[in-house]
Amino acid sequence: MAIAGLAEGLTRGIEGLSDRVGQALFEPVIRLGVTGLARAGKTVFITSLVANLLDRARMPGLRAVAEGRILAAYLQPQPDVMLPRFDYETHLGALTGSAPHWPESTRTVSELRLSLRIRPAGLLAGVTGPRVVHLDIVDYPGEWLLDLALLDKSYDQWSADVLARIAPRAEAAAYLSAAVACNAAEALDEAAAQTLARQFTTYLEAARSAGFYDCTPGRFLLPGDLAGSPVVTFAPLPEAPAAKRGSLRAEMARRYEAYKREVVRPFFRDHFARIDRQVILVDALDAIHKGPQALEDMRHAMAEILIAFRPGRNAFLTQLLLGRRVEKILFAATKADHLHHGQHPRLTAIMVALLREARDRAEFSGARVEAMALAALRATTEERVTHHGRDLDCVRGRLLESGKEAAFHAGELPDDPARLIGPARSGAKTWLDADYAVMHFAPAPLSLRPGEGPPHIRLDRAAQFLIGDRL
Repeated sequence: MAIAGLAEGLTRGIEGLSDRVGQALFEPVIRLGVTGLARAGKTVFITSLVANLLDRARMPGLRAVAEGRILAAYLQPQPDVMLPRFDYETHLGALTGSAPHWPESTRTVSELRLSLRIRPAGLLAGVTGPRVVHLDIVDYPGEWLLDLALLDKSYDQWSADVLARIAPRAEAAAYLSAAVACNAAEALDEAAAQTLARQFTTYLEAARSAGFYDCTPGRFLLPGDLAGSPVVTFAPLPEAPAAKRGSLRAEMARRYEAYKREVVRPFFRDHFARIDRQVILVDALDAIHKGPQALEDMRHAMAEILIAFRPGRNAFLTQLLLGRRVEKILFAATKADHLHHGQHPRLTAIMVALLREARDRAEFSGARVEAMALAALRATTEERVTHHGRDLDCVRGRLLESGKEAAFHAGELPDDPARLIGPARSGAKTWLDADYAVMHFAPAPLSLRPGEGPPHIRLDRAAQFLIGDRL
């Protein structure tokens, strides 16, 4: 069995090396990971990106488009036959149909391959003919990405971190009471273990609704076919020095380690470790609206995400012999169309400030990290209205709840991001000098001319950063 396993592993290694040589020398493949934190709009992002690469009239910020070097783009069967295909056509129909609506979120890993026929630039333009570059877009839930931080933590460390972090939160009161009341040193009672796991899951759901981002383990919120299995039936518990083998706490620790081994590591190995460009979508406006604690939690989540990545440049031999390393990471503040364009630089500056510490570490390792404000699908128009004698820059759109048209002013974001970051890091409960509102808009009816993709804000600049150098 050991020899057979070794032979199989060697065969897979040779096949993988062959694939990487082929990709590097003939038809290069860019694997772009797309994930998002708490309803940030990744399904819309992928759908609009693909639509705008197929019909490129709205993509002047992508240099290969501006130079006329993308000769054709077409969808191909995805290379991984074991992964669901991202349902691009259904999602595009939801956004561009006669009654446009936001598509349903995906709840598992999916993939889509878009192939681009490119005319070379520079000295190679007159020597070689067009070449094909494949863009493999891998869509996965943001909660799964945050799980990668668990790989470096023992059950004791994880429990202590979680219990300390959630102690001040009203959403955690019921679970914390149950965790303290149980005797973790007693022999395992399966009913008690399941009750604690359910109560912890209830807390995670409430925390996510309240705007918190550290909602791990991610499969507790999206269990799929793991629902009810022991690998997702554990919870953080206070220290119990007298706990021995067979105790409730020992069993919780065993299941936690199984979760890392059977759920988190396979995701890292099969999907995450093969990504070489990554975009993380963040609804920063919603976090700001929900207050300093939500904004600080988002900052912490983004730092955890960057720690989980293996940042570095994809040197030719490194790619062939050691596999891919993530070399570009974009944190995108979505729903920029909810603000007048005059405030977009402020939103970007807030994202840059939130990323500062983690960004420095990633760039020191060779990766490029950028922050940007964008809207993958523009759902509003801009206008100026007079309110109580004061001119306000507003956006107008169709309200999601009622379908009525309304003008909206979200409030003025500060010129100095420290006015938000400072209170958030110091544990303030509310903003002292401002009130930031949020409105939910439905997609607007579209009338697209031939060659046009859906309207957006800075999607072309995001594409240039993520894949422009490979085109």
